[in-house]
Amino acid sequence: MENNKATIETLNDLVQINNDRIKGYENAVKETEDAELVSVFNNKILESQQFRSTLTEEVQVLGADGDTSTSVSGTIHRTWLELKAKFTGHSSHSILEDCEFGEDAIKKAYQSALDGEHLPAYIRDILNDQKMILDQSHDEIKALRDSVAN
Repeated sequence: MENNKATIETLNDLVQINNDRIKGYENAVKETEDAELVSVFNNKILESQQFRSTLTEEVQVLGADGDTSTSVSGTIHRTWLELKAKFTGHSSHSILEDCEFGEDAIKKAYQSALDGEHLPAYIRDILNDQKMILDQSHDEIKALRDSVAN
């Protein structure tokens, strides 16, 4: 029972950070007019929507409700980014820097979840699969950031 509760908590935390990621990329789409970046960002939104759906389904299988909120830290970070953008503008480089920061955060959250001892093997497999995709996404965003001039 205690393991179930801890697993539900972990999964709901990951649902929240995927919600944060979705919000972050929705904001990034609004901030750029670069069609290539809009396409990349929309793919990341879709990716997190799929992750969130899978995680929410597992939470429900375990007998709880999936979390629909975003994290407090995600909200604070987005507010800070909005304020920063007012002063520095919305260059592709700065937008991609912010996206990479978000990718770093979600990778850390997944690694932290995977470091926990309480996860059943099948949940661990789901998270490992999602983390592998997130690692690739991070590298894609970083490469795009590095290819764009300041």
